[in-house]
Amino acid sequence: VQLQASGGGLVQPGGSLRLSCLASGFSLEHYAVAWFRQAPGKEREGVSCIVSRDGSTYYADSVKGRFTISRDDAKNTVYLQMTSLKFEDTAVYYCAASARVIASQLGVPSSWEHWGQGTQVTVSS
Repeated sequence: VQLQASGGGLVQPGGSLRLSCLASGFSLEHYAVAWFRQAPGKEREGVSCIVSRDGSTYYADSVKGRFTISRDDAKNTVYLQMTSLKFEDTAVYYCAASARVIASQLGVPSSWEHWGQGTQVTVSS
């Protein structure tokens, strides 16, 4: 069971990036998948997630309207399209998956049992 996050990089403010979270060893179809991020000196925070049952999506207030999460079950991949990036979006981004997370715990890192290795996103001019 493995998650591999990719797509990070260096981008100017206002730019865009698309992160990918590829699962291997299990099918994401029946899992909720989330993106978290952690900036230096800060706690890991939930950015967005997509649930398995009906594809409902959730976003942190700080990224609403700028980030879009989506899933392609045929490719066993979840994406995070990030637009209008800001300096404060700089962080290591992690994807996580869970088959049992409940709605009230979506933003709690310990509620997610599978984690990818993280990909660095740096927004800088």
